[in-house]
Formats: sequence, structure tokens, C-alpha cells
Amino acid sequence: MHHSSLRKRVVAVFDRFKLSWIFTLLLLLKNTPAIFYPLWLLIVTDNSQHQSPNTLQDSSSEGEIRSKTWSANSVFVNLGSKRLSHGSRGGATDSEAFSMSHREINVEDARLVYVNDALKTNERFEFAGNSIRTAKYSVLSFLPRNLFEQFHRVAYIYFLIIAILNQLPQLAVFGRGASILPLSVVLLVTAVKDAYEDWRRHKSDRIENNRMSSVLVNDRFKQKKCKDIQVGEIIKFSADDTIPSDIVLLSTSDPTGVAYIQTINLDGESNLKTRYAKQETLSRTPEKDMINGIIKCEKPNRNIYGFHATMEIDGKHLSLGPSNIVLRGCVLKNTNWAIGVVVYAGRETKAMLNSSGAPSKRSRLETRMNREIILLSLFLVALCTAVSICAGVWLREHENELEFLQFYRKKDYSQPQVKNYNYSGLGVEVFFTFLMSVIVFQIMIPISLYISMELVRVGQAYFMIRDDKMYDEMSNSRFQCRALNINEDLGQIKYVFSDKTGTLTENKMEFKHASIFGVDYSGENIDSDGYFIQVNGHVWRPKMKVKVDKELLELSKIGNNSKDSKWIYDFFLSLAACNTIVPIVIDTSNPDEKLIDYQGESPDEQALVYAAAAYGFMLMERTSGHIVIDIQGERQRFNVLGMHEFDSDRKRMSVILGFPNGTVKVIVKGADTSMFTIIDKSVNSDVTRATETHLNSYSSIGLRTLVVGIRELSVPEFEHWQSAYETASTAVNGRVALLRKVAVNLETDLEIVGASAIEDRLQTGVPEAIESLRKADIKVWVLTGDKQETAISIGYSSRLLTSNMTQIVINCNTKMSCGKSLEDGLIMCTNLDVTPVALIIDGTSLVYILDSDLEEQLFQLASNCTVVLCCRVAPLQKAGIVALIKNRTDDMTLAIGDGANDVSMIQMADVGIGISGQEGRQAVMASDFAMGQFRFLVPLLLVHGHWNYQRMGYMILYNFYRNAVFVLVLFWYVLFTGFTLTTAITEWSSVLYSVLYTSVPTIVIAILDKDLSRRSLLAYPQLYGAGQRHESYNAKLFWLTIADTLWQSIVVFYVPLFAYWKTDIDGSSVGDLWTLAVVFLVNIHLAMDVVRWTWVSHASIWGSILVTCVCVVAIDVIPVLPGYWAIFELASKESFWICLLGIQIAAVVPRFGIKMYVQHCEPSDIQIAREAEKFGNLIEPTTQEIEMNSTRR
Repeated sequence: MHHSSLRKRVVAVFDRFKLSWIFTLLLLLKNTPAIFYPLWLLIVTDNSQHQSPNTLQDSSSEGEIRSKTWSANSVFVNLGSKRLSHGSRGGATDSEAFSMSHREINVEDARLVYVNDALKTNERFEFAGNSIRTAKYSVLSFLPRNLFEQFHRVAYIYFLIIAILNQLPQLAVFGRGASILPLSVVLLVTAVKDAYEDWRRHKSDRIENNRMSSVLVNDRFKQKKCKDIQVGEIIKFSADDTIPSDIVLLSTSDPTGVAYIQTINLDGESNLKTRYAKQETLSRTPEKDMINGIIKCEKPNRNIYGFHATMEIDGKHLSLGPSNIVLRGCVLKNTNWAIGVVVYAGRETKAMLNSSGAPSKRSRLETRMNREIILLSLFLVALCTAVSICAGVWLREHENELEFLQFYRKKDYSQPQVKNYNYSGLGVEVFFTFLMSVIVFQIMIPISLYISMELVRVGQAYFMIRDDKMYDEMSNSRFQCRALNINEDLGQIKYVFSDKTGTLTENKMEFKHASIFGVDYSGENIDSDGYFIQVNGHVWRPKMKVKVDKELLELSKIGNNSKDSKWIYDFFLSLAACNTIVPIVIDTSNPDEKLIDYQGESPDEQALVYAAAAYGFMLMERTSGHIVIDIQGERQRFNVLGMHEFDSDRKRMSVILGFPNGTVKVIVKGADTSMFTIIDKSVNSDVTRATETHLNSYSSIGLRTLVVGIRELSVPEFEHWQSAYETASTAVNGRVALLRKVAVNLETDLEIVGASAIEDRLQTGVPEAIESLRKADIKVWVLTGDKQETAISIGYSSRLLTSNMTQIVINCNTKMSCGKSLEDGLIMCTNLDVTPVALIIDGTSLVYILDSDLEEQLFQLASNCTVVLCCRVAPLQKAGIVALIKNRTDDMTLAIGDGANDVSMIQMADVGIGISGQEGRQAVMASDFAMGQFRFLVPLLLVHGHWNYQRMGYMILYNFYRNAVFVLVLFWYVLFTGFTLTTAITEWSSVLYSVLYTSVPTIVIAILDKDLSRRSLLAYPQLYGAGQRHESYNAKLFWLTIADTLWQSIVVFYVPLFAYWKTDIDGSSVGDLWTLAVVFLVNIHLAMDVVRWTWVSHASIWGSILVTCVCVVAIDVIPVLPGYWAIFELASKESFWICLLGIQIAAVVPRFGIKMYVQHCEPSDIQIAREAEKFGNLIEPTTQEIEMNSTRR
């Protein structure tokens, strides 16, 4: 074979190289809203982040690793100087037809982009411009659209109908202006808030659209506003620039075509990712060399982790993948400049298509509240029906008198032609009476409750965010409240589903032990000065120090001259080379010293590379085709001939290295379960057995393990792999499956090198937190991708598992065996009534159980267990476990995790919490709440959750009571006025009652009141059970509230009625008395329930009474309004003050008596703790125990 022809063939193959990304989960998630695909796509398995040091990272970090020219002494001299491809990404199943990125690109499904020809690109189809708009409204559309959105609340429509009815002359009960005031205030407050938020969006849009970018115009780069950029144009951006559009890279300042980008604006991750330009465009300078070509790519879609396209240039067809595209919002780092062609612009960019947030969740308390609102609506209908029927009866009985009654004159004799006057016939009058009743009694449905709930949630969120007990100093992050509408759900959690790595543990990996060729190096680790090298007169050190094994450190310095030292050499070389870590050199305060920061998305991977550096194998440089490693002071360059990155099916990664001596080897590392299936056990079987023993020992103490294997490739093997890879990488359909098949065929008959053990320490306070949650009767389930031994070890150290627990372990490979194990487990739980039981089940078993008829058995078994520990589970299995409980019980579920693989369960649970950890921010971005440490879950649930639930439950019931007592006073008055629906209370007082007179105290108390102190709630976690048992809001409390409301309304109405029965007092005067009496009463009622008084509480309650008095006086001094001077006449008499005082006493006596009886004879846990707190019995919680009521379900 001629040297030149072979070189051309290899270059052509390299030109067609393309990496692929993972899409399998989209098929499983076909019913999931498309907007969440980017977050779900990254979810593969817990192993993807925790079991392999090359954790699954988004495809934005992958790249095409092209080899440099081989050295002349290569054993493959006949191959000449080759350029070979980076390996497969892998990780998906064979089913790929569901994704745009995996379908064959045809004319219908593709967009054609003519490189450097925007006019021709947009000639057939005018693609979106690059102007973006995140604002919802314009000046013209704000009013109609905002009102349309607000009236999605059915209650608002109800009040709008009421206001419209009141505008009709036949139904006008209140003044037309007064009737629309409450709804107008609510709509105005919301509109102002929305307008302010949208103004900020408009401001941000203007800044973004007017940013300047360098665009190639007439062979020169000129400054152009971002909003004017078009698809097909070539743009140039420099270091630290934000990318204005989705672009395909053409060239970079790096001679190998690599560009480092930061995607923190896109997915929240700060680690650098690599992107690559094609070799055919890399060497061209757009200003000098004409670049003409056609890119055929998929239509715009939301998949930020996938891209499928082909590029025709100079008659060559090149495949483009995720590693060739840079998305809008990314920032160029560690690269001087880059040039690319725009393929998606403006609203069609992937970032803009994914601009919406996570699905909104609805509070369980609000859902139950709606049931009571329906009951109140029926009660309102009943009142109105009763009034209209009584009015009809009254009209029939006085039918002969209607001609002379003032309000029911049948005829109008003022004109020559006699006409009907106010009377429209019995049927119509009854109907009008019903509608007028609805208008008069409208506040039975509390419109102010909705806005009050929103304000209370904002106040509660403020105090949660400002809580220093939930401030994480390590990450300098405070608690984040990302979903305001479910604050109160935090007080009702029954199940907590937690990830392990990064959630219970720190996810800061530390290399601890190594097993190398059957020898266990697990002695005492010591501190070392750290390995360093000299580069151009500067000292380079690893940024992170690693403790080392003294014996292993000495052996690593020998080199690979002896047989024993050879394996140590291969082991640490494998750790330094088999990864996707990018070494970044950073300056220090000492100008002669620099630090190497190993950038990677996996803490496991970083820990292994730092460990290799500590033992003298320092990764110095990585380009698209080679790596440079300093090995004990000698710098060696290795050609990266190919790489098959980690995927969830293989559970391993491999790299093909060209060594300086001309040999080629494949290095593989991965999970033990995966690696031992490809190890050649016929060679060094004793070493394999010894390694397995060491792995079990490491796992038993909670260490994370990986196995390393190596094999030298012969010329035919390498050529066979290269040929198979060419075919797979250029395939249009089934590319991922083909690439994975190539990897599997390569990764065989390995020689075992050793195994690594990494410690992922528990976060501070995790054992205590789990113990507190268990005492609170919260079931904690751990769902992890780690191996079973590691998970069990962490379970014991975190106090999730205890020595007195009976463990039921289910590790099955068939559906039949799973069913048998579940039956045996149920029988065991039945026989162990008292002994706590822990269920331990692996992901393989869950494959056969979830979504099958065995689900119900699993639910029954898990419900009877104190703890459930799921090992080796995939992200969708995590979501399936959450759904198992959520769909079969009314118990509240909470999921907490830190990685992208936890997004599924976070969004599935009633409450999702993201940990701001080491694995990016996908979990945080998909969560309802976010915090820095798992231990913060205790104050969040036991303290803030309890307070939020107790306050919100009380506020809802109080709002029902407050409005109903006022409505019932109006109802009683109607019974004594011939059912004419005239009111003694002025229309303005009726309107201001729920808006001004009584609204502020409700909100203030719901934000500030505390039924128990933080100390008591933390000392006695059992108190959290009040929320699980719905003690603050339930049907019993609702009906008791209605009964109390009925009594108080009777007292308020009838005491003044009887007191002034035979007097000449007018309706307006007694109306003022009723107004003041109701306002005084509801505020005193509220004051009776306040536990923690503050000056703000005093000001709101007593200030509300004062404001009411001022308003009543102000209304009565206006001559044009009814009741002029009435309050002054009334207040001048002693009977007024006696009535006012008597009403308060008589109305609250029953309530006071019942409260006294309950607190002394049938106290709840909360009341017991409050009494103990009051008398100082909780000062020493460790010695003073309080007897709590048994858990009631």
C-alpha cells in the first residue's frame, strides 16, 4: 500500500469523524414536556456521575481527539503519518428514531445554511433574526394580556361577574364605583408587579440585543449589533466573549482547533468544556481564504446536548456533532479567539428554546382549600336561595299591597301612559333577588385570601433565605426559594428520597488506597510536600495536595524497569491518561510558582488525576490529538488515537494511546461489575481474585472503587478497530449503537492492572440529620448508583441503617425471582411486627418490578420497612420509586439531590430540593428549593416547614371565618327587612372590610407568629408530626370554624338589635355599630391565637382597629354619603359602648371555653411543648423528656 494513498484515505476518514450524544431517555420521557428534555437528557445513571471517574458529562465537553504525526520509530511505520479519530461517546440504547439528532437529515427535516452567504441562506426560508425577546408584554399588549392571564383564576371571574351585575340598575346594591374596588385593587397590585418584572426583562433584552459582535462583511470583520446577525454569517469572538448565536466552529487560535468554553449561563456548570473545529476549515483565514460550503443541519430543537449535521466543503462531506457547535450564552475561555458560522439565531437558538422554567407545582394545602371554597360557594348559593325564596313568599303574601309599597310599586303614574315601575313580576323579582343576594354576600368567597397567601409566602421565603442556620460557608450560598407556592408543603413531608453522592456525602473525592497487580497499598497515608516540576524557570504544582502511601510513593519512583514497578507505572499512567480532564495553569501570588488546576465535570476523575500527579505522573497538557505527562521529571508525549467515553451501558471508558516507543495500547477503567467481564481471567487469575478481595474490603468501609485494565494492540487489531470506527462514526442512523459496539469489541481480553479506592466523606451533620428526620416520623429512602456494599457502608455511617434492623436484600435477575423475593419479604415483615426492617434492592431487580404487576408488592413491602436503600439505580428508576409512593398514598414526598441524574426524581416529587454541590447546577435549576448541605433539611422541615404549614393553615381558616361572620350579619339583617337586601352597613365599609379593615393583621401574623421556638422544634422532632396529621387544617377544624362563625354572627347582630329594639335609632347608626363590632371581634379573635407577640403584631392588630374607627368616622362626616353624622350620635350614648363590650365578651366566651378545655384535658403535642417552653422545661432537652402523643394516622 502506498504511503501517500493510505494517508489520503485516513485523512478522508478523519474528515468524516463525528461524535454522538445520548438520546435514549427521550424515548422513555416521550410524555414529558419537551421543555425539560435538556435536563433529562443528561440523566443516565447514578454510575454516570459516581461510579466512574470519567463521569457522564454533557456532550458539550466531548471533542474530536485527533492524533498528531506519529514518531518515526513507530512499529506501524508502513502506515505513515496518520490522523485518527476521537472515539465514541456512547451511552444510549439502540432506539434512536425519536430524536431529531438521530434521524437521517432529509430536505424536509433540515435547514440549509450557506457558509458566509446570509442572503442565499435566507432566500428560500427567512430564518429568525438574532434579536431576542424575553419580555412578555409590549405597551399595547400589556393591559389585555395581563388581564387575560390574571383572569385564569376562577375566583377573579366570579368577582368580575359580581361587579358587572352590580352595574345593572335593577341589581345595584352598592355604588358602582365601590363594587369594583376590591377586584380593581387586587388586579392593580398584580399588574404593577408584572409590569415591573417585565420592565426589567425589556431592559435586559435591550442590553443583549445591542451588544456588538465581529461579523465578516466583504472579507473584513466589522462590528455589528447582535440583533442584526443573520443565519449563515461568519462571526469572530475573543476570550471571555459571550457567544451571540448557535455557531459551528470553523477555526480557533489553537493550532489543533480546540476551544474551551464555559456553559454556566446555559446549564449552570462552571467547568470548562471543549469544542473543536474541523481540520478542513481550521487552516483557513476568512479574511483571506474564501470559505464556501453548505451545512445541512436539523431544524431548531431544545436538545442542548445534541447536534446532528453535515457540512459540504471543497467537495468533501463532513459530519458535525455536539463537539462542533457552540451555543448562545456560552463564554469562550482559555482561547484567544474563535471563528464560526451561525446556524441558529435569536429565538431559534437552543438556549432560547429552553428559556422556560421547571413545571409549577401546586400546594397540597391550597388544593384542599379549594374543596372548602366549593363548600362555601354552596353555602353562599344556599343563603341566596333562601333569601330569594323567602322574598317570593313575602311578595305573594303581600301581593295586594304591592301597589302602595314604596319599593314595590307596580305602576308608574307620573306619565299619562301608565307603565310598570320597579315590579317585574313574581318570577323575575325572585330571580333578581337571588342575583342581588349574590352581590351582597359576595365576600363569602374571600378574594383577599389569594393575594394574602402570595404576600405571606413571600414573607416566609424572605425569612427562610435570611436564615443563617441554612447558610453554607463552604460554597458561600444561602438557601434559595425557587417556588413560592409550596412553602407550606415543607411542613407535611412523610417521605424523603435522597441521592447519596454529593447529597449525603461531600462529593469531594480523596484518593485513599490502591490495589496494584494484586498488592494492596492501604497503609497509613502521609502528607507529602507534593510533586512539582520546573517549566521555563517556573515551578508547577498541582492545585490540590493528596496524601500518599509511603511505600507506594517510593516504588513509583523506580520507573517501569522491573516487573513489579511496571504495573505501578501502568497504573498511574492509566489514571493520568484515561480521562477527559483539561489541565489549566493558573498564576499565584508568587511569580515563580504556578498551579495546575485539573478542570473536569467529575470529582472522581479529578481525584484520580491529582493522585497520579502526587505519585509523579503529572498531566501537563491536553490537546485534540495528544497529551503530555511528566513522569518522574521526564516529559513524555502520548498520541491520543481514539477514545470511547463512559456510557451507562458499558459502565467504563477507554482510550487508545500511541506511546513514545511506538506501541499502541488501549487503557480501560470502569465499574468492577463491568470490568471483570472483560478481564482475561486465564492470565494472572490469582491477581484477579486478590483484586476482587481488595475491592470488597474497600467497599465495606464506604470507599468508591474503580478497576483499571490494559492491553497492547497489534497492527491488525488496530486497523480492524480503525476501520470499524470509520464505518460507525459516519453512519447516519444508529450511530450511537454502532459506536458502542465498536467499543465493546475493542474492550476485551484485558490484563488487570489494579483498582483505586476513593473516599467520598459524609457531609457534616448528616447522621444527626437523618436521626432527627426519623424521629419526626419521616421515612428516609436513599437512591444511589453506587454498588451495594458501598451504599450499605454509608448507610451505617449515616445512621440510616442500624444494628438492630433486619435487612431484606433483593438482588434478582428475573421477574419470577423478583416476585418470589417480594413475597418472602412481605412474610418476613409480617412476622417482625416490632423489629425495624430495611429493604435493600438493586437497579436490576427494579427493571423487572417497576411498571409491572410487581409494583404493588414492592409498595406493600416498602411501606412496611423503616428504611429503603436502592443501589445501582438509573435516574428514571429514581423517579419510578418516587412515583410508587406518590401515586399510591396521600403522603407528601420530597426528593433531594445534587446532580443532573437526580432531576427526574426532583421533578417527580411533591417538593424537590437541589444541593448546590460539585456536579453542576442542573438539580438546582430543576428544583423548588436549593441549599448547600443535606443537614439544612432539618431546620428547613422541622422549623420553617412547621411554621409555614401552621401559619398558612390558620390563615386560611381565619379568612373563611372573617368573611363569613360579616356575610352572616348581613344575612340576619335581610331577614328583618322584608328580604329587600337593603343594608345598614354602608357600601364603603362593606368594600373596605376585607381590603383594609382586617387584611393587614392576617398577613403580619401569618408571617411572624411562631407557635413554638426553633429550639423546641429541633429538640423534639416528633412535633413535626402535627403537619403530617394535618392538625392545623382539616375538615373538622373547618366545620368548627363555621360553627363558631355562626355563633359570633348571631351575637354581633342580635345584641344591638335587642338593645335598640324600641328606640328611634336609624339603620345607618346601627350599621356603624355592627361594622365596629365585627372588626373589633375578628381582631380580638386573632389576638387570642397569637403566640409570639412582637411590636409589629401589636401595631397591625390594634392599628387595624384604629384605622377602622377613623374610616367609619371619615365616611360619616361626608354629607353626600348615607349615615351622615351617625357615628357621633351613636357614640354619645352609653348603650353603644356597653353593646360593643358585651358583643366581644359574649362572642368569644364559647371559643375561650373550648380552648381551655382542649388545652387542659386533651392537649396536642404542640400545646404540651408550648406549656413546657413557657415554664422553662425545655432548657435542658437532653435531661427533660416530654411525653408526646402517639402518632395518629
